[in-house]
Amino acid sequence: MAKAVKNKLAQPFLKWAGGKRQLLPEIRKYIPKKINTYYEPFIGAGAVLFDLQPKKAVINDINVELVNVYNTIKDNAEELIEDVKKHKNESDYFYAIRDLDRQPEYKELSPIERASRIIYLNKTCFNGLFRVNSQGQFNVPFGKYKNPQIVNEVVVKAVHNYFSSSDVTIMNEDFETVVENAKKGDFVYFDPPYDPVSDTSSFTGYSLDGFNRDDQIRLRDLFVELDKRGCKVLLSNSATDFIKEIYSDFHIEIVSAARSINSVASKRGKIDEVLVMNYEPREN
Repeated sequence: MAKAVKNKLAQPFLKWAGGKRQLLPEIRKYIPKKINTYYEPFIGAGAVLFDLQPKKAVINDINVELVNVYNTIKDNAEELIEDVKKHKNESDYFYAIRDLDRQPEYKELSPIERASRIIYLNKTCFNGLFRVNSQGQFNVPFGKYKNPQIVNEVVVKAVHNYFSSSDVTIMNEDFETVVENAKKGDFVYFDPPYDPVSDTSSFTGYSLDGFNRDDQIRLRDLFVELDKRGCKVLLSNSATDFIKEIYSDFHIEIVSAARSINSVASKRGKIDEVLVMNYEPREN
């Protein structure tokens, strides 16, 4: 069967903390050659998904607003692009749009308007963060960029075309639910909120309820279960002693990634990460 041609224009359309663009050259080395269904329960900006462009995929995120953006690009890309164009790169306007999720009328916004708001805030806020407070309200300040590209029409249309030409299921569930049907021959890529490198670096505030070490253990247990089912599983995380210990039964590669999104400039730069897999790299 002829292999589908990948559209190189389909790529992340949001800036995202923990985004995997920097690590793609490393991750590519460990992707299995043959995949039936691709699962990614923590999709974020989708760098690995768009790099692979599998024909059959199940993607998920706990962030309801992010999932709405994916669904809107899949179903209403043209309308979304037009709606984003109405937004202005001005401070007062930015804060009015940012504060919409604190108003009762927020519930009346259409899915297209909500997706448009997220793309606008992401491209004009400080350092391209997506961060919410404990009430789930977007709380990143205005970025003061001179002329940001708020919507890349070519990329959004390419992502829409990838979704339209492939069998991609988009979910908004807990990570365990997403892989309930994963079986032998399927490939699961986990990119969870990272285990903090230090007590002050709990830079995982973009998932509403946080992601603590109990969740990391629950994820490890799921990794073990998927291994028993015959799935191939790859996981990214920070190279903390805790992570290396709980995955010590599996193959671990230490890789360095540049991190450009951090509110503290001195914390940007190279950090060690792990790629954990349940197969030998040479045999994948």
